[in-house]
Amino acid sequence: MSTHPVTSSPEAARAASGPWPVRLDDVSVRYPDGTVALRHVSLAVEPGEMVAVVGLSGSGKSTLVRTVNGLVPATSGTVTVGPHDVGSLRGRRLRELRGGIGMIFQAFNLADRASVYQNVLVGRFAHTPTWRTLLGVAGREDREIVLAALDSVGLLEKVWGRAGALSGGQKQRVAIARALSQQPQVMLADEPVASLDPPTAHSVMADLRRINTERGLTVLVNLHLMDLARQYTTRMIGLRDGELVYDGPAATADDAVFEEIYGRPLQVRDRLGAGS
Repeated sequence: MSTHPVTSSPEAARAASGPWPVRLDDVSVRYPDGTVALRHVSLAVEPGEMVAVVGLSGSGKSTLVRTVNGLVPATSGTVTVGPHDVGSLRGRRLRELRGGIGMIFQAFNLADRASVYQNVLVGRFAHTPTWRTLLGVAGREDREIVLAALDSVGLLEKVWGRAGALSGGQKQRVAIARALSQQPQVMLADEPVASLDPPTAHSVMADLRRINTERGLTVLVNLHLMDLARQYTTRMIGLRDGELVYDGPAATADDAVFEEIYGRPLQVRDRLGAGS
């Protein structure tokens, strides 16, 4: 269990220089239309863990991940990320939190007409003076961080190419590099391989695992595919209808565990299949 003090001061944030723990205490989320997406979820993710959040569409896994960076506010309960009490943050303090949390989306969220370099540079905005952001001027350190991030995902040779010309797998790697350029303490990935073919999906998951291992980042990745959860993550959190129904090792989770999480018998679509 984390012993970090719960505070939102910039001084405390700077002091928490390593990977951050993530903790949810009795968290529920009710959307304005009345939909309850999370029901009394409590869990603790230790610094440097790589955790899969598994469940079917509508299980609450995207909502859970988005409570971590404040994109979705908790209706009740407490979300703590590193030194931050997420629910208490507003304005600049919330931006500071998000500067320490990288986010990777299923749809990549790239500017297709911009260069790969420009897309990855966006990750530096949380750490860049406002005047540099407005003028699009990158300092030497920012440029070096961007190039190193692209090199780490094997796309340095594409740096000046247009993002829209890349394959789906390459776009997701650019999105990973953009998140890495933030130099985050936590990495969130919301269904990062849902639109990719099996070999590319395995490759992207291997990138995330390598980043977790080499950089020691805390990584939470949403998945609905059981083989990917088993192969690439160390711990698995299972959600069904917004409730936590499993929290344990990923590698040893058998088919019965997944049937409990899914609330139905296993189907072919629950596995990605072979690839490398």
